[in-house]
Parts: sequence; C-alpha cells; structure tokens
Amino acid sequence: MTAHGTGSGGMDGRDADAFPRLDDDMLQRLARYGVEEDVAEGTVLYERGQRAPDFFVVVKGSIEAFEHDAGGVLRTVTVHREGQISGELDTLTDREIKVSGRAGPGARVIRLRRDQFRSMVSFEPDIGEVVMRAYMLRRARILKTSVGGLIIIGPAHGGDTQRIRRFLERNNYPFALVDTETDEAGLAELESFNLSAADLPVVMTVRREVLKNPGAAELADTLGLTERIEPGHVFDVTVVGAGPAGLAAAVYAASEGLDTLVIESLAPGGQAGTSSKIENYLGFPAGVSGHELAGRAQAQAQKFGARLSVSRAAVSLDCSGRPLVMALDDGQFVMTRSIVIATGARYRKLVLNDYARFEGQGIHYAATHMEAQLSAGSEVVVVGGGNSAGQAAVFLAASASHVHILVRGEGLAETMSDYLVRRIEQSSRITLHARSSITALNGGTYLEEVIWHNSASGVDRNLRVSGLFVMIGAEPNTDWLGGCLPLDAGGFVLTGIDAGVAPDAGGTFATAKPGIFAIGDVRSGSIKRVAAGVGEGSAVIASVHQYLAPPLTEENA
Repeated sequence: MTAHGTGSGGMDGRDADAFPRLDDDMLQRLARYGVEEDVAEGTVLYERGQRAPDFFVVVKGSIEAFEHDAGGVLRTVTVHREGQISGELDTLTDREIKVSGRAGPGARVIRLRRDQFRSMVSFEPDIGEVVMRAYMLRRARILKTSVGGLIIIGPAHGGDTQRIRRFLERNNYPFALVDTETDEAGLAELESFNLSAADLPVVMTVRREVLKNPGAAELADTLGLTERIEPGHVFDVTVVGAGPAGLAAAVYAASEGLDTLVIESLAPGGQAGTSSKIENYLGFPAGVSGHELAGRAQAQAQKFGARLSVSRAAVSLDCSGRPLVMALDDGQFVMTRSIVIATGARYRKLVLNDYARFEGQGIHYAATHMEAQLSAGSEVVVVGGGNSAGQAAVFLAASASHVHILVRGEGLAETMSDYLVRRIEQSSRITLHARSSITALNGGTYLEEVIWHNSASGVDRNLRVSGLFVMIGAEPNTDWLGGCLPLDAGGFVLTGIDAGVAPDAGGTFATAKPGIFAIGDVRSGSIKRVAAGVGEGSAVIASVHQYLAPPLTEENA
C-alpha cells in the first residue's frame, strides 16, 4: 500500500509527499468512510472562509484549488488529480480555510464530512500519516508563497509592525510585508485607501479589508484563527497555555478521547516557540526550532480533535463549584470539568530609563529570523546567562557583525549547558562580558546605543547597537487565578505534597483544588526545560483521568 508522487502543478507539485497519489487499496478503504459521487464541472466544493470543510479525494477528473488575489483576480493555486486529496492543515481545525476548490470536467470524488474524516485518520493510520505529511508540507508552501495571505504595510523596524509579523509567523499565517522605510510604492498604495503614514502599520486582507494597527484579538477574529466556544458546552479538560507542556497535555488528552480545549493568549509554543534552535531535545540530533516543534505539536493535538482558541487569555477562575468556570478577556466563559494550568511565565524586564520606549523598537525577548534580519551587519547585545541567551547569541552571530553577552556573574558555566558554553568560547564573533550590567539606553525612534558598567574594572562602555536581547528569566503567569490556589513566594503554583495533596489523591501535578492541575514552568519546583515540560504534560493526563473517572460503586466495581 503506497502513495505515489504526481506531476500536479501549483505550489510545488513535484514534491511527492506534498501532493501524494493514493493507491487503489487506500481509495477503497477511504470510500467506506464517506460517499462517492459525481460532481458537475464548476461546482464549488469548499470556499475560502469556510470552517470545517469536507475532505475530498479525486477518483476521476480533478479539483482546482484557487484564490482571489488582493486585486480580485482569480488565481489557480494547484490542481488535484486522480488519487489526490484536497485541503491543508486548516482542514483539521475549526479555523477558516484559505483557498476555495471547484470540480473540474468529469469529476468523481469521495467526500468525507469532518466526523468521517477524523474517524478515517484514527482508524487508518497509514493513510492518516500520508495526509498529515502532505498537510504539513502544503502549509510550509503556503507560508513561503503567501497563498491566501495578507499584506502588512508599515516600517519593518517599527514595534507594531514587528508585533503583527510575530503574531502571524507564530500562528503560521501567510503574509507579505511592504516596508515603507524602503518602498515608496507602499505609501502610494495607502493613498488609494485614504490612509496616511500616521495610520501605519496597516493590514490588508484578501477581501480588501483594511485594519489599522490591529491587536492580536482583532487579527485573530478577522482572519478566522479563533475557534468558537459554544455557550453552555462543558469540556472534559481545558488546558490553559499552549507551550510545550500544554500542547503535550492536549495531545494526550485528545488522543485518549477527552473533550479537550486549549486556551492560548498569543500563539502556540510559549517562550520555547521563540527559540531559534533547541539542540538537546531528544530525537532531533540536528536540532529543531521552537516554532517548528510547536507547529508539529499543534497539528498533532488538532489531529486527535483538540480545539485551540488563540489570542484569548484567561482573566479569572471561579473554582467554587462544578463545573469550573473560566472567564476570558473577550467576555466569553468556558465551563470545564477539569483544568490543566500550563501558562508558563512572562519575560522579566530591565529597570532602566526609556526601557519601555524602546521595547519593540530595538529591545527584543526572542531571537528569530525576523530579529536576525533587523540586526544583520550590526553589533547586538544579549543580556542573560541561561540556555535561551546562549542559543540566541549563537544564532545571531551568523548575521550580526558581533554579539556581546552581558552577565552579572563570573561566567556561564553554572547557568548554561556545556555545549553552548564551548560554542560561545570558540566563536570569534561572540564576546562574553562578565560582571557587567546595562546602565543606560539611548536613541531616537529606535534604540541606537547601550551603555554598560563592568564592576570588576569599574569601566563604562558605550556601544552602537541595532538590537538588545533581554533574556534574564521570567515571572509566572498566575495573576488570573485570583487567589483560587496557593502559590509559593515567587508566585508559582504549588502542587503535590507542597500543596497538601496526598500522594494517592491526584499525584505530583494536583493542586489544592480537586480537578485543577499545574504543569511546566508555572509549577513550583519544575525543571525549566522543554523536555521536562513535555514530560509533565504527557504524565498529567493520567491524573486527569483518575479525577474524571466515576466513583467506584458496587455496580461498576
């Protein structure tokens, strides 16, 4: 039973994995889950903006996937021919799909509704593997070619432009950037919409909608990234936070049949999602970016039926009754039988004059390709001695003219993995400044100069920079709990014995409130590593099952 490559055109039809052709045995098995039917030429089978579209396999003829560009002109994205499948990653989710599809001449298809599609993926793992691989590769091509995407018009170095780019990149949404700092045509485009430079940045959708400096929630709603939560619906488990720990919990919960919702305030991946490369994560000898790891985990969770609501933050929790009730920042309420807290931590900031003014205007908390492009050919400063700082320094050294690492201590050995320490020591483009701390920031619109003091020599140094990367640890995201749970002195959630929970009453991750669990960086005493968070997310679901199980009685004993 094999899937063969084809000569399909469009995004990259030569890639056999992105555009597989299912063999006859696979087609016969697929047909048992859906309906085989003839479709008249030109019939629209799915439309851009639709949620939960049907899944199609071409038996005869073809399906043309198409979009309308920003000018309203129809453009063929690809043509699915005999034995090929429709869709991409959003076919798995409740997000709005990005392209439309219509039947070609003599089309005969196998149609699967959403529930039939999920059953097929679960019970036909070899076909499911082919579909998932194709969908992941198609999404990569969509991002590369901006198929179904939007246009950002604004200054590339502007803080709000970076914020919008970062949101779209981390949510795997395609876009193109018109940099008004270098592209005069972008400003001319604004005039046709009666907009000015004061409105920048603006986002233009394929529907010709224009959003002026939109926030994350407005973007998510406009682009159909947020899944709807039905009023009155009670979930088995709600995972708050979609970092590595939360996504692992979602994968295991959904794969074991629990009705699972994930609430995420920004984008999947958490702080780990901004890491340029994680080199000591098991199973990835060449390393893996945090963004790639998060994208794969998100797709895996959604494959099993977990629902993901992005750009929605939990603001309060009522744990006085059952079900538990969580309020979100958009006014919605989530009712759930159990909660897994995986909200991680937020970045610590330096206490300096003008610090807030330069956030997003030269001060960064992550080193991704976007920040590397902005810092190319210039000197940069990284503050911090942990693995995140080391990974950032090594990554930035490939594009910046020089990277300076500042730490208050004597060195890196006690706080950073040995492989990173050795790599930094061997790099001619990275310099470590021990016992050093920043004292002042200078610049106009953007950060231009950093001044630091060396306590050993007593010398101050001024340096022209294009970027300051602050990686000095984090504080737990627990404000929304509102006193519902006991916390330690640092604000992290107490669990297990530390929370007064007996070993047989919920396990290591149980909090003082039955049905509420905490995992990952937000948990007091946790190991702040990606692999540890994934392990906790995987393990906590056993405790959730134990809590949700009906009490033992004579009838079910």
